[in-house]
Order: sequence, then structure tokens, then C-alpha cells
Amino acid sequence: MHNEILLRLPSTECSKLFSKLEFVNLPAPSVLNESEETIKFAFFINDGLASILKVMSDGKSIEVGLCGKEGWIGIPLAMGFNSSPNRIIMQVGGSAFRLKAKDLMVALQECPALAASLQHFAQELALQAEQVAACNRLHEVEERLARWLLMSQDRLGGNKVPLTQNFLAHMLGTRRASVTVAAGILQKAGMITYVRGHVTIEDRALLEDAACECYAVLMTQSKKWRQEAGRTKEKC
Repeated sequence: MHNEILLRLPSTECSKLFSKLEFVNLPAPSVLNESEETIKFAFFINDGLASILKVMSDGKSIEVGLCGKEGWIGIPLAMGFNSSPNRIIMQVGGSAFRLKAKDLMVALQECPALAASLQHFAQELALQAEQVAACNRLHEVEERLARWLLMSQDRLGGNKVPLTQNFLAHMLGTRRASVTVAAGILQKAGMITYVRGHVTIEDRALLEDAACECYAVLMTQSKKWRQEAGRTKEKC
């Protein structure tokens, strides 16, 4: 098990929750929930990468959030809603622990540590969406690409991110030609290599320098909130 939310649960809550979890493989591009449709399951990502997409009426989409082993999918359920305005797909195939929506509602009542962790991640994801929206409006494509690759590596581990330029264009809300140019800039500088749908991060330190301020903002705030959450648990 790699999901950080589940790993942090106290043993008393593990015994109540784990019997209800179902381990599922999720190849790309599995749909975890569709926009405006009833959410049947929550997913605690074990490995791989889930992409949260805002889909427009003409079918175009842009990524507004990423989720890996640090989080979970199904946030509207914890807020009392049965559907989501977003489509969520597995961008990089992996696995997850699946929980029926009705079982999640029971768990939220019986497992206070779980409920708190789910709320904390919801706040982190909201911050991510806000920062990404500003980033896509204000920063250059190569800065955004560097930020996105760093965020992906944080969630996947290793130095390879299996993605095509066409998919990256959808994620960054820009043209494929722009992604090609941006990837070329990063590759020429020795930060990445790109071959047949796989991006390899060659020099993370340089990539962090090339990324816009948004990556540092997200990392700093997430670390701060997690420290605050840890202190709150200690007091309890």
C-alpha cells in the first residue's frame, strides 16, 4: 500500500475501513468519474496519476488538478454532493483502493481522522486549481511545462513521465506546437529528454529553476498545512 492518506490512519480506523476497500487496477485512460454524473466510488490512489479536467461545452478540456498517491478522488462526496463538475481520468495508469460512495459516508461518521485527512486534501486540491488557473494565464509555456513535470514526478517517483505531447497540450491548455517548442527548450538546456511518448527528467535542479513560482508556492503551502495538521493531531 502506498496511499498516504490510508497509511496515516490510526489502527482503530483501519479496522473499520479496510474491509470495505477494493483494490483495482486502473490503466490509462480509465475514467474515475464523469462530469455531472453520479459518483459511485471514491478512489484512494495507490500509484499512477489521476488528472482532474474541466470540460467545456465544445468538448475541449484543460487540467485543473493532479492527484497521485498523496490523495483521493471523490471530494464532492465528502461535501455532501453526489456529482462532480469535472471529469477525472487516469493520465498515467496505476491502481487504487476503491470505496463505495455509501460506505464512504458511513466512514466519515465513524472515522474522524479519515474525515480530517480528506478535508485537508480537498483544501490542497482547491489551492492547486487556483494556482494552476493563474499559472496558465500569466506564465510562459516552458515555465508551465517545467512546473507540470515536477508535480508529476513528485507523485509518480522515478524520473520518467509517460506522456505524449498531444496529451500535454490538453493538460496545459495550449497548442501542441507550443508544447513542442517548450519541450525543445527544456531538452536543449539538458533538463529533460523526450522520446516516443516518454519524458525523462535529466536534471531536476535545473528544472526547478526553470519552473515558474507556482511550483514553489504549492509545495511551500502544502508543507505548511501538513505540519499544522500534524500539530493538531498531536494535541488531540
